[in-house]
Amino acid sequence: MIRARRTLAATVTLAVASTTLTGCFEEPSPHDAVRDFLVGWQTEDYDLAAGRTDGDEQTVRKALADAKLELDAASFRFKITKVDVADDESRADFHAEVDLGENNPLWEYEGVLPLHLVDGSWKVRWSPSVLHPQLKEGQRFAVDTEPRPRQPVVDRAGDALQNDTLLYVAGVYPNQLGDRAQEVVAQLSEVTGYAQDRLLSRVRSSPPEKFVQLVTFGRALFQSKRVKLEAIDGVEIQPQRQPVDPDAPRQIVGSVSALTPETEQKLGGPQRAGDSVGRNGLQQAYQDYLTGSTETKVITLDLKTGEQVAELKQWPGRQNVSVKTTIDRVTQAAAELAVAETGTSALVAVQRETGEVLAVSTKGLHQERDALAGKFPAGTAFSIVAADALLKKGVSPKQKLACPQERTVGGAKFVHTGQSAGVTTSATFQEHFAKGCVTALASLARRVTADELLRSAKAFGVGQPWRLPLRSFSGTLPSLGGDADKAKAIAGQNVEMSPLSMALVAAAVGSGTWRPPVLVTDPKSPDPTGESTPAPQPAPVPMDPKARAALMTMMRAGAAGTPAQAGKGRVYGVTATSGNQQGWFVGWQGDVAIAVLAKNYDPAAVAGSFFGALRSP
Repeated sequence: MIRARRTLAATVTLAVASTTLTGCFEEPSPHDAVRDFLVGWQTEDYDLAAGRTDGDEQTVRKALADAKLELDAASFRFKITKVDVADDESRADFHAEVDLGENNPLWEYEGVLPLHLVDGSWKVRWSPSVLHPQLKEGQRFAVDTEPRPRQPVVDRAGDALQNDTLLYVAGVYPNQLGDRAQEVVAQLSEVTGYAQDRLLSRVRSSPPEKFVQLVTFGRALFQSKRVKLEAIDGVEIQPQRQPVDPDAPRQIVGSVSALTPETEQKLGGPQRAGDSVGRNGLQQAYQDYLTGSTETKVITLDLKTGEQVAELKQWPGRQNVSVKTTIDRVTQAAAELAVAETGTSALVAVQRETGEVLAVSTKGLHQERDALAGKFPAGTAFSIVAADALLKKGVSPKQKLACPQERTVGGAKFVHTGQSAGVTTSATFQEHFAKGCVTALASLARRVTADELLRSAKAFGVGQPWRLPLRSFSGTLPSLGGDADKAKAIAGQNVEMSPLSMALVAAAVGSGTWRPPVLVTDPKSPDPTGESTPAPQPAPVPMDPKARAALMTMMRAGAAGTPAQAGKGRVYGVTATSGNQQGWFVGWQGDVAIAVLAKNYDPAAVAGSFFGALRSP
């Protein structure tokens, strides 16, 4: 669990305290004694505070300093609530706020300062109960914590998507150190780089009989420091297993690391040993859910026996939970196998009826940055979206169109590289759609308006603000000024899409409704505090039934005779080019819709391998 430390600047604290305290009453009164004692305590000017008591100044200074160490407190703040004066006796009630620095609520309590006149001056009548009404002679504060182990990211069946890794925790038993605590901590600080004062505060604030976890190591780092660590008398190494080694899809699940001095400083301390930090992926996005928060108690201990005397405050902490994803292991394994032989490729599979992400696999690309959030030219794969607008406008799949090698539309030149120079053919819209004839598709620009193309794009989620816990890209289509822009859009030349957004296009045609993607089903939001309300997901958009029926026929033709249709079962899809030796296959079989982006490799062959592996027992 990452715990933020709310450290306050002493100058600001002093200004607030002085304003609050001096406004309570006018001289003559116990004013100066109350003000100086609390301001001195709050700002760690213990000489000032001790001088306003009737106790031994060295004893008071030590008690105030020890209280801060024993509570591992980041700050104290005080506010006078009431002052009563009766002859030579006085009483000041105050409200205390102690920041324990553990991401728990502030520890707030009501305290009392008894005062009396000593040689004409008001003095705080010193006793440990000045620090807290329940603190007695022969007792001390302590903070008892119960950290919880990290929970796993799981697949749709509830099985962990990471394996246990052995971590090594260096810690101490305070009651075994005696007066050597500072020496031992100094040695550990030198070996690990952790701040000595932070380590010492952890030791001194803990119950003496409990093992205090101070530093966590991964295997490699532990082995490199093992000899030096084992040479420190008083430091014990305890192995711990935690679910931190990601399984496929590794970059979606994310990696986890033990804390280092650098991450501690960046995130704000103090961190607990045994804490782990999600570095990326879902491990980072759901860090606070996976780690929860530590159960914390403020207690008093008997100085002689070390036994607990009283519990002053308890925070149960937020329970950590697993993060349940939509990833399906069988589908993920098929995707991994399908991209294995390629050099550069990405495959995203979604459940056709729900938009749930079943698998994300890449080779030479990044699963989050490229497969989910990549911005790639759509090429003629975007003709699926354009065909929706054209079909609704009345263009028949059987309409004959020429497919010359070159064509100019609105001043924009289009080149079809799939046939010899100077040769034209006359085939149907459906056939040119299936083969990805750029010049034939571009010629249809005058049959549809810019608004109609934009409406179809929006209906297929292009540019929509969907919400995933990881970075993603829903696509972009520029404003369309004339026939040239429309022709480029139909051919996908001015459109960028991600493999995820194209997989959702296939799922929309396959199911009859476009739906936003889903990757995590529980928890609903990465923010466990509820302070940030996520934007609502775009609503599902049903397709026009007639346009969908025609598109299904066209996409059935698009997959026929390609490597995507290598085995049993009916495959729907389209193979498309998008320049730079990149190609797409976008389609579905059964309940699984996919988009494959591949460079210098047939994307339909990747799709065929995927569907074949998915069908295999």
